Amino acid sequence: MAVQRLGFTELSGGKERTGPFKVNIIFVHGLRGNPQHTWEGSRVSPADAAPGEKKRRWLTFFMSNDNTAGGSSTTSESSSFVSSGTIFWPDEYLTEDIPEARVWTYGYNADAIGGMFQPNNQNSISQHGRDFAVELNREIDNELPILFVAHSLGGIITKDAMRRSKGLHSRTSLIVFLGTPHRGSAYAEWGQIASNLASLGLQDSNKKRVQTLEVNSEILDNIHEQFKTIVFESSIRIHSFQEARGISGMKGLHNKVVDDFRSKLDLPEAIETVESIDANHMQMARCSDRKDPQYRKIIGVLKKRLRNMASQGDGVEARQEDILTAPNMIGGSAPDTSNATEPCHYIPLPNNKRFVGRQKILKKLKDSLFVNESPKVAVVGLGGVGKTQVALQVAHWTKENKPEYSVFWVPALSDASFEQSCAAIATKLGVSKTEDEEDPRKIVQRYLSSEAAGKWLLVVDNADDAELLFGLSDKPGGFSKYLPSSHNGVTLFTTRSREVAVSVAGIDVVDLSEMDSEEAKRFWGDSLTRKELLRDEALTTVLLEKLTYLPLAITQAAAYINTKQLPIAEYLELLNGTEKDIAGLMSREFVDSSRYRGSQNAVATTWLVSFDQIRKSDDAAAKLLDFISCIEPKGIPQSLLPEFESTEELVNAIGTLRAYAFLNRRGDSKVFDMHSLVHLAARIWIQREGRIPTVLEGATRDLATVFPIGAKHEDRHLWREYLPHAFKILQQGKELETEHNARLRQAVGCCLQVEGRIKEAVMYLEQAFQWANTHLTGERPLRLAFMHALAGAYESDGQIKKAVELLEQVVTITKRVQAEDHPNRLAYMHALAGAYKSDGQIKKAVELLEQVVTITKRVLAKDHPNRLASMHALAGAYKSDGQIKKAVELLEQVVTITNRVLAKDHPNRLASMHVLAGAYKSDGQIKKAVELLEQVVTITNRVLAEDHPDRLASLHNLAVCYYNLPCSPFDNFKQKVGVLFCASQSVHLLT
Repeated sequence: MAVQRLGFTELSGGKERTGPFKVNIIFVHGLRGNPQHTWEGSRVSPADAAPGEKKRRWLTFFMSNDNTAGGSSTTSESSSFVSSGTIFWPDEYLTEDIPEARVWTYGYNADAIGGMFQPNNQNSISQHGRDFAVELNREIDNELPILFVAHSLGGIITKDAMRRSKGLHSRTSLIVFLGTPHRGSAYAEWGQIASNLASLGLQDSNKKRVQTLEVNSEILDNIHEQFKTIVFESSIRIHSFQEARGISGMKGLHNKVVDDFRSKLDLPEAIETVESIDANHMQMARCSDRKDPQYRKIIGVLKKRLRNMASQGDGVEARQEDILTAPNMIGGSAPDTSNATEPCHYIPLPNNKRFVGRQKILKKLKDSLFVNESPKVAVVGLGGVGKTQVALQVAHWTKENKPEYSVFWVPALSDASFEQSCAAIATKLGVSKTEDEEDPRKIVQRYLSSEAAGKWLLVVDNADDAELLFGLSDKPGGFSKYLPSSHNGVTLFTTRSREVAVSVAGIDVVDLSEMDSEEAKRFWGDSLTRKELLRDEALTTVLLEKLTYLPLAITQAAAYINTKQLPIAEYLELLNGTEKDIAGLMSREFVDSSRYRGSQNAVATTWLVSFDQIRKSDDAAAKLLDFISCIEPKGIPQSLLPEFESTEELVNAIGTLRAYAFLNRRGDSKVFDMHSLVHLAARIWIQREGRIPTVLEGATRDLATVFPIGAKHEDRHLWREYLPHAFKILQQGKELETEHNARLRQAVGCCLQVEGRIKEAVMYLEQAFQWANTHLTGERPLRLAFMHALAGAYESDGQIKKAVELLEQVVTITKRVQAEDHPNRLAYMHALAGAYKSDGQIKKAVELLEQVVTITKRVLAKDHPNRLASMHALAGAYKSDGQIKKAVELLEQVVTITNRVLAKDHPNRLASMHVLAGAYKSDGQIKKAVELLEQVVTITNRVLAEDHPDRLASLHNLAVCYYNLPCSPFDNFKQKVGVLFCASQSVHLLT
C-alpha cells in the first residue's frame, strides 16, 4: 500500500476494514527512520544477507534510509514501497491480529543524512513534537483511546507531543517504547560520524538533533521530567523494551546503542514494565514472522492492554485501577497481596472544603513523593501561608487516590502532641504495647520501618522548632529519632524554618508563598457568607492587596466581616487606621475548624512562637528583628542595619530571619524587605512584652550611628535610602529625649535642606536645637553645631533675622574658646557672613569673609573645599557690594578649580558656575553668562526635582539673560520668551 513519507497513514492490510473499532494504535519511527521501513523485517534469514549489505548498515545504525534506486532521498508527500523481500508487519500482521484497532504509522523528516543536493529539514525535536501533536489532533478523526508504539527517537517525539497536548493525556492508555533514549544515548557520536561523512558529499546534516542525543542532554532531561509527571497524573501505562544486543560488525562499538539505564523511565513497577528484546537497536522494531520473539512480545503487550480496557472500561478511572493491579511482566500475574496489611489512615484534621488553587505546589509535592519517590520532602514558608492546608490536601488526596498507601499525620507542636499522635496511630494500626516496649513512639517507628507496614505517607506538621526535632547540642535527641524509615514510606514535613527543612529533606524542599491574586479572590469568595459583598470588585482587590494575599489574613478578615456583618469598606477603614486599630484587628482570635484546636489563629499572634524561638537560638537575629520593627518594612539596605561584632554575625542573623521567611532579599542586591504583617506582628510582640521604649531607644541609637553626617553630596545615595527609615523612627520617638534622637533629627534636617524641603528641615532642626538648649551648656560643640545647622535652614526659609541672631551667638562663643584657624570657627564666620549678605548688611559680610579667605589661603590647599567655598562666598559679597571685577576674578579662579576636581553635577561646582554667570551678567558679559547658565540648567534639569529652588533659580536667571541678549532672529526671541514664561510659572516657589 502507499505509505506517506510525512504525516499519518492508516494501514488496512490490503483489505477494507469496517470495524467496529475500539482503539487507535500509532507507530512512530526513530532517527534515520521511515514510517514503513523502520517496521519492515526481511523474509530472508539475516545470515543470508550479502556482505555488502552488512557493511552498509553501520552507517545508518539507528534505521535504514529511504533512498530510491537513483540514490536520492525522496521527500514527496507519498510514495509506494514495493518489496517482495520484506514484511511490513504493522500492516500485514497487526491489522489482522487486532481487528478492533485502527492502525496508523506516522512519518517525519528525522534524517541525520539527507539525499544528495537535498537540503535536510532543520526542525528540532521539540518542533517535531509540536507538529506531531497538532497533526494527531487534526488527522486522527475519532475519540478512541490511543496506544503508541515508538522506536528510538520516536519515543522522545511522542513524549514531547504529550506535554504539548492536554487532550492526549486522557486519550493515551499505553505507550510501548522500543530502545528510546530517555536520557540520551551514549553512542550518539556514531550519528555524528555519519553526518560528517555526509558533509563530504555536500549533503546537509541536522547536527542540532544529533547533539540532542548526547548523554544528559538538557532538552531530553526537561522532556523526561515533564513526561513522568503526565504519566503519573493521567495513569498512563508504560512498557519499555530494551535492546539485549549491541551493534555487530562495527569497529569500536562494543556497547548497546541505548544502554539499559537510559532506555527506561525509572517509574514505579505499577506504572512501568521493563523488558528486553533479544535484538540490537535496529532489529528490535523489525519482525519477519508472527513467531518472532519481538512480535510476540509487542503484540502481547498491546492485547493485554486491550483486555484490561475491555474488562474495566476505558476511562481514566479504569487506567488507575489497572495500574494498581498491573503485572510486572507480560504473561506474569499480579503481585500476591494476600499477606499485605490493609491500608490504615490517621488524619486528625478534616479535608478543607474551601481549599482553592495551589495546583502547581500540589503537583510538585505529588511528583516528589510518588513519582520521584523522594523519601523525605519539606514544605517551607511563612506562618499563615497555608502549609498545613497544602499538606492536608496531599494527605486526603493520597487516601482517596492511592488506596495502597496508609496515611498518618503527626503534629510537631510539642513532645506531648507528637507522643499522643503516635499513640493514636498505634491504636489505629492495632499494634499494642509489649513487655519489651511501651513507648508508642518507638512502637510506631518500629512497625512503619518494617515490610509488614506496606506503603505509607507520614505527614509531620509544624516542625518549626529545631530543638524539639533534634534536641540540643549538649543533649541530642528530639523526636526525629522516632521517625520511621522504609523504602516503602515517604515523609512530608511542613515547617517555617528553612534550617529545619534542609536538615530533614536536603534538596527536596518546596517553597510555599502567598496566594496569587486569582487564588486569593476565589478563596475570599468561598469564605464570605454574604456573597453580595463580592460585587464590589475594586474594594475586594484593594482589601486583598492590603492583606498581602496571605491565606490566614484572608480567613481572619472574612471571619470578622461575617461575624460583625460589616461592609468591606468599613473593614478597610480599620485597616487604614492607626497602628493601634490595626494591631487590635490583627490580634483578634477566631475559630477555624481546619486548624488545630487551641492554636493561635490571629495573624498578629501566629508568629509569636517563631519570634520566641529566634530569641532563644540567635541573639543577633532577635536584635535585628527588634531594630527592623522600628523602621520601614520595605527597602532596607544592609548598610543601614546595626553594627555587630563581625560581618559574619550580621550575615548569619539575616540568614536566620530569611530562614523563617520573615525577610526577603531583592534579587542579588543587599536590600531586604520584611512582610508587612510580620512587621506589625513583631511590633505587637515587643509591645506585649513592654519593651517598646527600650527597643526604640536602641534602634534610634543604631540608626544615628550609621546615618551620614552633614548631608554630603558624595553620600547622597546612602542618606536618600535611609531617610524613610529615619522618618519612621523619629515619628515613633517624638517624646524620646536622648542625644542620639537629637543627632538623628539634625542629620535628617540637613538632608532635607539639601533636597530643597526647607519647611521640614526647619522643623527637624528646631527639635534638635530644643533638646540641645535644654541638655547642653552654651559652649558645648554639639550645641553650636545644632545652632549653625538651624541658622542655615532659617536663612533658606527666608527667616534671615533669626539666622543672624543665632550665628552671632555662635561666632561670639567660638572666638572666645577656639583658635583663629579652627575649622568650626571659620565655618561659623562664613555662615554669619552669608546671613549678613542675605540681610542686606553687605559691608559686614565682605569684612568677615575677607578675614576667612585670608586665613584659609594660609592654612588650606588651593583645592580644599572650605577654601573654595570661602572664595565663592566672598565673590558673591563683592558682587552685591558693586565690586564686580573683583567678584569675576575670584569666581573664575573658583570655577577653574572646581571644574577640575569636582563632578559635573556636584552642587558646589554648579553653585560657583551659577554665581559666576550672575557676575558676568552684572559686568555686561551676557553671552558668557548665557553659556554658563545653559550648562547649569541642563544638569539641574536632570538631577534635581522640578520644584527644587536651585533648579528654578537657574532657569529663572537663564531666562533673564536670554531676555537681555542683543537683538536676535525671531526664533531666538521665541525661545527667550518661552523660557521666561516657564520660569514665571514657578516663580512663586522661589519666594
